[in-house]
Amino acid sequence: MSAEIESYINSLGRAARAAAGELRKLSTARKNAALLEIANALENAREAIAAANAQDVATAKENGLAPAMVDRLTLTQARFDSMVQGIRAIAALPDPVGEIIWKRSRPSGIAIEKVREPFGVIAVVFESRPNVFADTAALTFKTSNAVILRGGKEAVRSNTALAEAVREGLRRADAPVDAVQFVGVQDHDAVRALVRCVEYVDVAIPRGGERLIRAMCEAALIPVLKHYKGTCHIYVDCKANLPMALAIIHNAKVQRPSACNAVECLLVHEKLAPLFLPMARAWAEGEGVVLHESDQDWTREFLALEMNVGVVANVDEAIAHINRYGSHHTDAIVTDDAEIAAHFRRDVDSAVVCHNASTRFTDGGEFGFGAEIGISTDKLHARGPMGLEELTTYKYLLSGDGSIRQ
Repeated sequence: MSAEIESYINSLGRAARAAAGELRKLSTARKNAALLEIANALENAREAIAAANAQDVATAKENGLAPAMVDRLTLTQARFDSMVQGIRAIAALPDPVGEIIWKRSRPSGIAIEKVREPFGVIAVVFESRPNVFADTAALTFKTSNAVILRGGKEAVRSNTALAEAVREGLRRADAPVDAVQFVGVQDHDAVRALVRCVEYVDVAIPRGGERLIRAMCEAALIPVLKHYKGTCHIYVDCKANLPMALAIIHNAKVQRPSACNAVECLLVHEKLAPLFLPMARAWAEGEGVVLHESDQDWTREFLALEMNVGVVANVDEAIAHINRYGSHHTDAIVTDDAEIAAHFRRDVDSAVVCHNASTRFTDGGEFGFGAEIGISTDKLHARGPMGLEELTTYKYLLSGDGSIRQ
């Protein structure tokens, strides 16, 4: 790692740390007003952002980027509108900072409050999806965290345009502009420097492929909240409503196959297989979905119109398969048997477990979070969609009346 890159990242971290101190002093009303200014600034810069994104998409196609990644990179009008709407939704949500989680009085006479507070400075490294920039900036700002964002080279024009708009919104609101930092260099050493910047950065959150996440974890000297991949399953039980099952599978696979919450493996109860698998094959042929029914790599995340298919003897075998090969992201059961559904939801070891619902619902917006900074497959600190509460830690406030420990 070059001294120049390390110095550059430290300068961003130093400015972010100073901004984080100012953010702590902002009232909820001022933060919300700034978020609305950011949303307005993005709207005003729509054409410039769209033009930058079109250049990124054209370059990505020329360079042979995988279709799933091109889809993630493309900032359609609908996605832009959703991004701006998400920021306004975040402004309308309750502010978790300062929330008293619990309060207790002790026999010694002291009172203790457990209170939410910001991390301080968060580093977020992401690939392809430029809307992540705006979502992350809004979520971190609402929770009084400064953020250092580093996007992939495939979206550098889009992210530069977004950064300019977001920071312009902060300027208009007379808020700390350095609360949102953008890493303007594409050298891989910049990521390594970020996750080793122990003096200024409190936690790192990767949003990208498994290779990126593992590389960050290996290099990190700070905590990393991880989301490795989304090998999501749907198990169709012998007591399933078949039209419902097909509708759920269709939504989970076809609506947006490049998303991490798209289904990648279909498991079918052996008693139902002779009837349901031909239905599934006919559906797949009609939708252009490739079904892999033999010699599967069960851990594979396709991010495309492909999926694995397997037959299991019962719900216990389905659970065992999911816990062994899944990524602990989102898994679903389709059944009309409440007891079987309860058994599945209790024993599947995933961040989100669905009953008679699509895996595509694992999303910050769908959960009412306004947006998300990622979907954690970790078990410590945060699990599943990470909204405002997950971007806070806590501290204990202790008070007494001249109290001393006996």
